[in-house]
Amino acid sequence: MPELKRLQATHAPAVLAFELANRAYFAASISDRGDDFFDQFADRYNALLSEQEAGICAFYLLVAEDGSVLGRFNLVDIEDQTAELGYRVAQRVAGRGVATATVRELCRLATARHGLRTLRAAATHQNVASRKVLAKAGFVPVGPADPAHLGGKPGTWYQRDLMLQPLESGCPVAVL
Repeated sequence: MPELKRLQATHAPAVLAFELANRAYFAASISDRGDDFFDQFADRYNALLSEQEAGICAFYLLVAEDGSVLGRFNLVDIEDQTAELGYRVAQRVAGRGVATATVRELCRLATARHGLRTLRAAATHQNVASRKVLAKAGFVPVGPADPAHLGGKPGTWYQRDLMLQPLESGCPVAVL
């Protein structure tokens, strides 16, 4: 059973392998991270760990039994009991409900571990899969997203009030 784990320094090789293996798949629906991301991966990864330690962000990985990364699920810009949700799942598990189940679980963790009351997420209009995940996880559209926030692509902001909507239980994801 996949496990949702807090990002750690030891995960760096698996995260890099995940990003490289899925680069073309991700670029089909979201802006490519660019060569600089991969060239400076170690520095960027360490910066993420520093942000997490400072409480600015919380980064999670969905890890398969073999240690490979199936997805990344992030709470960024944590402030005033609100954060922005970001996520990406490996092509090999896309379309199987993995993203939806894990986003639901992260909503639960956002409240229980991080004291959050509201989550926001932006999705491009062309990213139908992400928009479906957000809807199934209880997010509602709240307005247009600045294309600059989405790599120049038009999109929509979604929001979930974690205090008004009951959290799903029984997600097929173990949390560590």
